[in-house]
Amino acid sequence: MVEQTFWEMLRTKRDSLTKSGAIVADYLMQHAEDAQYLSISSLANECGVAEATIFRFCRSLGFQGYNEMKIALAKATATATPTAAKLEPGADTQLLITHAYNTAVEALNGTRSMLDAEAIDRAATLLQRARQVYFFGQGGSQVLAGDIWARFSMLSTKFRTAGDSHMQAITASLMGPEDVILFISYSGCTRDMMDTLHLAKENGAKVILVTHYADAPGAVLADVVLLCGAKENPLDSGSIPAKLAMLFVANVLVLRYTLDNQELANLSLSRTSQALGSKLL
Repeated sequence: MVEQTFWEMLRTKRDSLTKSGAIVADYLMQHAEDAQYLSISSLANECGVAEATIFRFCRSLGFQGYNEMKIALAKATATATPTAAKLEPGADTQLLITHAYNTAVEALNGTRSMLDAEAIDRAATLLQRARQVYFFGQGGSQVLAGDIWARFSMLSTKFRTAGDSHMQAITASLMGPEDVILFISYSGCTRDMMDTLHLAKENGAKVILVTHYADAPGAVLADVVLLCGAKENPLDSGSIPAKLAMLFVANVLVLRYTLDNQELANLSLSRTSQALGSKLL
């Protein structure tokens, strides 16, 4: 049996959709390229319907949920894109270099325009006042959180990390009002993240969330939201430009924290550099 494309599914089910479902269908047909980057909350706002309507729409087409529908939409949109606009296997390497450069610059420019200076200041204040700060993420974002933690660990032993989602949940359950979590999540809606943040908030801990979506479920639990502007295609999860964008956000936060704690930072960097000096040839 040949698998139906998203558009074939939509045509098959179009007449059986509710009035609200038809509104969603019309929006997707008219804004397919942009819609694949929207969160469920953003799509609901664009269509003027409830999030539950979006979920029912997805189920009516035969999908288990919104993410599955968005991936199918991205596949259908990619198939419909003219081949001239896509990178082909035989593409010249210099073209790949230019493409990688352009996507990186686009991600950084998008982030610079979205990043709120006041939010950075609030986040830096939370870090400064914290007893301990944990850097968390899931999947590839956990690796990224570890990189960010490694930079902050050069400044103070109060900056820490934990292992997988189980260890993060255990850590969050032992936190208090003096503690802070900095969570890296492009989508801002992973289930394990939500479980961890709920535990942390129940214990009074503060939350800084680095994400792409201001209306993500995780943003509701965050004391400060730092936005990255990179657009990540559903078929390219964990893209390097998106990681660059989040590292850019982290770098701004490092600079703010360092300048606000100049004397401590200078002493810490001097001591850690001296400690590592003997390990270099």
